[in-house]
Amino acid sequence: MGPRPAPGGCADAESLVLVLVSSAPAPVCFRVEGIYNLPDQCTPNPCDKKGTQACQDLMGNFFCLCKAGWGGRLCDRDVNECSQENGGCLQICHNKPGSFHCACHSGFQLSSDGRTCQDIDECADSEACGEARCKNLPGSYSCLCDKGFAYSSQEKACRDVDECLQGRCEQVCVNSPGSYTCHCDGRGGLKLSQDMDTCEDILPCVPFSMAKSVKSLYLGRMFSGTPVIRLRFKRLQPTRLVAEFDFRTFDPEGILLFAGGHQDSSWIVLALRAGRLELQLRYNGVGRVTSSGPVINHGMWQTISVEELARNLVIKVNRDAVMKIAVAGDLFQPERGLYHLNLTVGGIPFHEKDLVQPINPRLDGCMRSWNWLNGEDTTIQETVKANTKMQCFSVTERGSFYPGSGFAFYSLDYMRTPLDIGTESTWEIEVVAHIRPAADTGVLFALWVPDLRAVPLSVALVDYHSTKKLKKQLVVLAVEHVALALMEIKVCDGQEHMVTISLREGEATLEVDGTRGQSEVSAAQLQERLAVLEKHLRSPVLTFAGGLPDVPVTSAPVTAFYRGCMTLEVNRRLLDLDEAAYKHSDITAHSCPPVEPAAA
Repeated sequence: MGPRPAPGGCADAESLVLVLVSSAPAPVCFRVEGIYNLPDQCTPNPCDKKGTQACQDLMGNFFCLCKAGWGGRLCDRDVNECSQENGGCLQICHNKPGSFHCACHSGFQLSSDGRTCQDIDECADSEACGEARCKNLPGSYSCLCDKGFAYSSQEKACRDVDECLQGRCEQVCVNSPGSYTCHCDGRGGLKLSQDMDTCEDILPCVPFSMAKSVKSLYLGRMFSGTPVIRLRFKRLQPTRLVAEFDFRTFDPEGILLFAGGHQDSSWIVLALRAGRLELQLRYNGVGRVTSSGPVINHGMWQTISVEELARNLVIKVNRDAVMKIAVAGDLFQPERGLYHLNLTVGGIPFHEKDLVQPINPRLDGCMRSWNWLNGEDTTIQETVKANTKMQCFSVTERGSFYPGSGFAFYSLDYMRTPLDIGTESTWEIEVVAHIRPAADTGVLFALWVPDLRAVPLSVALVDYHSTKKLKKQLVVLAVEHVALALMEIKVCDGQEHMVTISLREGEATLEVDGTRGQSEVSAAQLQERLAVLEKHLRSPVLTFAGGLPDVPVTSAPVTAFYRGCMTLEVNRRLLDLDEAAYKHSDITAHSCPPVEPAAA
């Protein structure tokens, strides 16, 4: 039986109506028999079990109601919440089937809202950096060390950086905990430059009047005490000695001239002792010493003459006779038909112990306008003119001049043994240096132990602060390579300065022009350094002025030679360079050129 139209139109509450679209002017409705017999479309459940919340039967169809985070007709497709606005997460969004969760980068933790992140303070853990300092950073932290140290994550400690392996220094590099120091060849005339790593020349900062007179003869050139001039006169007839010259000195002692024959014959020696002229003479094996006249070591020119008369010797100063001595014999001695006379200037032809009265023959003095036996002496004049070392400074002042190329040294003892038996020996070092520097770097005073090649003590000018890496003109007092005290000084002002050091058991001080320097060590370090010094003083030591011998540049803060004028007083005794065990030939013992006047 075919379909039939429903009575009353196409709507029937109890029937399923199929509407057929045709060319008819009105829809044709048919009743479908058996609609109530359709099976439940959700049985079995077609929806994805994991993503479905419920399945709804639609009478021949079904609808899958998806859980949050799922989609698709069967609720089998995961919805990626992170694809839109990062899922609402502040940092990291992790998608997962049917859901998502927020996370944070390393060093952050998820807040209670599950979406934002907050920084973790790793430094709250006292062991985070071990020995190093901990600095918290956003999402991280850093372990910090002092300059010159690097952090070891394995050891959780700061370890020294050896800057010397990085080639920081131009010449010699010495690493130290947290730092390093560069050293230059001071004896070679070099010092540290502004960058504290490279080297530069030590240049004079104060101009001295170094001009010399070609018509003068410097008597102090031969430190050994041997004569600077040797003359031998031969005459056919008996002749008497006549000698005249201009003389200038600040030196209180030394020999001007010798005249006569050999050591065992007749001879005279004109010398200076305590600033006055002294005449030693030997005739017929009999020796005498006489002294008279004014003090003449005041640095002013004066004319001195020696004249041999009949049975007399006359000594004059500025034409005034100061000595007249009766003699029994002549200075010219007959030999092989001729009369001979030896004349030496600035020394004697034999050892000073063989004089009538021993004297230090070294004389830092100057001679000009000389006249020997009333004769012209062009040979000496030409020799002096060709050799600047034989010439005197045109103008001099009192003091000793160190040219920046040598030193002098003495053998002094600083240990004092008490008279009481069983009492321990004590020691003391007091040094007063009057200086007028020409350069800003150089050793003023130092002790040296030859057996150990060690420098147990030094006082020097330096133009930098080694620990602060700062350029500054200073005086440094050091035991070995460790600075005990520093004091500022205006090195290049052309003025005289007084540097004083005092060291004894438990104490070390440095003063410049009466102002005390700053200590560079703790009380415990000072005692340790003084103990090292005392140990060295129990060994043979040499006292150096103006420089050091050939020692490693790291032996002391400064190894350069001093340039300028200086006098030294050690343990209340004025050091006379004429009495040194050794003196460089360019050092003048008792005369110093003045500072050049400033240009107008």
